Amino acid sequence: MRKREVREGHVPPRRMCQRHGEDHPCTCAMGNLYRFVEPVVLLLLKTKGRSYGYDLAGDFKEHALTDAEIERAALYRTLRQLEMNGNVASEWETDGAGPARRVYKLTPQGERHLEEWASVLEHVSKSMTRFVKNAKKSLQEPAGKERKSA
Repeated sequence: MRKREVREGHVPPRRMCQRHGEDHPCTCAMGNLYRFVEPVVLLLLKTKGRSYGYDLAGDFKEHALTDAEIERAALYRTLRQLEMNGNVASEWETDGAGPARRVYKLTPQGERHLEEWASVLEHVSKSMTRFVKNAKKSLQEPAGKERKSA
């Protein structure tokens, strides 16, 4: 796996969704939404300042966006990907008793990425609310009732 060089202050261009365009907050360009690991990691690092992977894993369930169990491997893959993309920085902490531990922190670019996630998840939340409302309404209608086309 090769690492991309990330210059301080350099923000790589945001991937544009081919279906929704650049002005629409879209999950298509946000990477894997599976279990919503990335936005939760970003939020935890923002609130904690600095943290170890083990510590993040312990707090993950309290902040998770789904009830699904998050595997440690998925957390560490996400941290590595966030670091490769310049959203997270890490360093080895060797002071103190015990083995060296990798400590992670959010970069300024990572804060902007968290803002982007908040926008995308707000849009997803509205879409889900609309879906639930329509599903409940549909379930209250008698079976087989068809709507008239406009």
